[in-house]
Amino acid sequence: MRSISVLEPGPLATVQDRGRFGFRALGVPLSGAMDLQALRVANLLVGNRDGQAGVEITMGGFRAQFRCDTGFALSGAARVAYLNGDPVPFWQAHQAKDGDVLSIEDVSFEDGYIRRRPSPWKVRGEFPRVGAGLRIYLALSGGIDLPPVMGSRSTYLPGGFGGLGGRRLLPGDTLPLGPPVGKALKKMAPAGLIPRYSFQPLLRAILGPQDDRVLDEGKSTFFSQAYDVTLRAGRMGIALAGPPLKLTGSADIISDGTCPGAVQVDGNLQPTILAADSQTAGGYVKIATVISTDLPLVAQLAPGDRVGFEEISLWQAREIYLRNEYFIRTLLE
Repeated sequence: MRSISVLEPGPLATVQDRGRFGFRALGVPLSGAMDLQALRVANLLVGNRDGQAGVEITMGGFRAQFRCDTGFALSGAARVAYLNGDPVPFWQAHQAKDGDVLSIEDVSFEDGYIRRRPSPWKVRGEFPRVGAGLRIYLALSGGIDLPPVMGSRSTYLPGGFGGLGGRRLLPGDTLPLGPPVGKALKKMAPAGLIPRYSFQPLLRAILGPQDDRVLDEGKSTFFSQAYDVTLRAGRMGIALAGPPLKLTGSADIISDGTCPGAVQVDGNLQPTILAADSQTAGGYVKIATVISTDLPLVAQLAPGDRVGFEEISLWQAREIYLRNEYFIRTLLE
């Protein structure tokens, strides 16, 4: 059987694909990769279909052994990765043989900032500075072939379903791989498809849908001031701290639909960006919605980072989205 074995999962590793569509009316979140751009590009590099499942690795510290000859690619937050001790570049297709070991250096938080730990393995090559971001994606030729739940192999940890038994990966887990479906690319991903991760990203957002509940002063603050990423940052949402956003009244509204990227304003007048595992409905004012093309930047935010917001129109967001999809289709061809 084509497979890989997890030796060390790091702080958090789960199986994710493009997400679980069509069930939000039943209260089932979208889930899927937080940084969908990274997973999509990695899949294309190894010849997979766009929606096949890979491994989402948070903060590194991941080690796995290949149980077959297969292609693989790493994407997302830049870390130091090795195959049998030899450095492995990100955003590029590679070939592994049966018995090879892939290791990704882990990082830790010190004083609210993400820092690299010394590697416990004997390796060759230099250690570059850890870049921005938390999440790494491992795509494997053929994809991870676990039973889909509601049309998706994505793990939803709060609900305990999807992925491998609805849980995080553990040492000793075996992930079966499907048959290869396409020819792996031998070149790196085009620069235009690699998100510009940053410790201080500027997120493009569309105003609304409840911007009428926000005073003009609050809107001006939101689009002109920087906000710190707090320790309450995970797959459900990214809580921020900064200047209060003044509202016309209470932050509470009659609950309505939410989506990843929606920016809620809570009773403390602080914004929270909803993420992949966010609830399907909420009762807080939503001042704006981060465009889908910038959600990869949201996915890579870590405590201690700072974010700003830039207002754009729906038509501008559509143009940015279509341009990115065109680049991906070009890579497919």
